[in-house]
Amino acid sequence: MALLLCLLMTLVVLNCGPGGSLGCQLSQSHVLDSMQNMRLLGQMRRLSPLSCLKDRRDFRFPWQQVDGSQLQKVRVMSVQHEMVQQAFHLLLSERASAAWDKTLLDHVRTGLHQQLEHLDSCLVQLGTQEDSAQSYLSASLQMKRYFQRIRLYLKEKKYSACAWEVVRVEIMRSFTLSTTLLARFKEEELGSP
Repeated sequence: MALLLCLLMTLVVLNCGPGGSLGCQLSQSHVLDSMQNMRLLGQMRRLSPLSCLKDRRDFRFPWQQVDGSQLQKVRVMSVQHEMVQQAFHLLLSERASAAWDKTLLDHVRTGLHQQLEHLDSCLVQLGTQEDSAQSYLSASLQMKRYFQRIRLYLKEKKYSACAWEVVRVEIMRSFTLSTTLLARFKEEELGSP
């Protein structure tokens, strides 16, 4: 019991010190969650992406939502939140369960759910500003359209193994971008007074 109390106190101290915050700081856990989810998605590969080149598709990732040097934290968080939420729901489908190893898929779902909880709490804190709500709605709509194109593609391809492989690679690509942005904001937070 004393060990547990000591560990909890250490966690609180680390999160309240200059390197962390119990508020809406882009904690290292956001970046680590995303990297862990990408690693698991990488392990889910069942086919060589090269064998599915004929099935590739441009899903038109909404780059304008994450492009530019003056991105607001709320926009990046909104894009990340909607991306994780949409990926989570896509991977909850029965067809996803049939396409991949159940154990790995469960680990990815759990990781996405944890990441979603972190992002939810952060967006609640950021959502008190009117600009934040507008930014969230815009990002949310663009990401929903992006994932709708992915869902239509899967249906069009009759949920084939190659279609799921193309989607897995696409999700990893979009997560790579958002993880890079989160890491950049984390660096800016640590560098700001």
